[in-house]
Amino acid sequence: MRKKLATATLALTVALGAQAQQKPVAAMPQDQTRPTPRLNAVQERAQRLSDQMAKELRLNGYQATKLRAINEDKVAKMAAIEQQHAGNPALIEEKCKGVCKERDKELTAVLSTNQYSDYYSSRSSFYKYDKDYAATASDFLFVNSVKNPLPANSKGATIGPAKTTTPTRSASSSGNR
Repeated sequence: MRKKLATATLALTVALGAQAQQKPVAAMPQDQTRPTPRLNAVQERAQRLSDQMAKELRLNGYQATKLRAINEDKVAKMAAIEQQHAGNPALIEEKCKGVCKERDKELTAVLSTNQYSDYYSSRSSFYKYDKDYAATASDFLFVNSVKNPLPANSKGATIGPAKTTTPTRSASSSGNR
């Protein structure tokens, strides 16, 4: 009986010792080298407009998803127009209104009649909301690029004062022959 008890105690001690030596899975360090997904400026602009529209029009999940896809496409087109015709605000306004009309047509298939009526009456406020955000975002990007300029080349060199070196005279040009 004593042998059985001693054997059982020994087996239990060995099992607990082996378990204590194993590292728990949760304590393992996680790989943090993967990049985090970030939105580019156009996607962020479209998401912000979509969030505002979804809130004001009280959209369901399906409608909000469709609206986000539509807005991402239209905001990308408007951003391209704004960049292409940067010196001509009248032309930008005209072409962007055309893009907004495309959005109006696409939203008829997504929104209910009441929601579309609310949207249609609020179009100018949504357009202004988007334009105001685009202006502040571009101002922020410009100021940030001035404060933190990118390196002059891909090797990490930066623009700065030139280093001055004093020329040294070689033995042959010193006049000792």
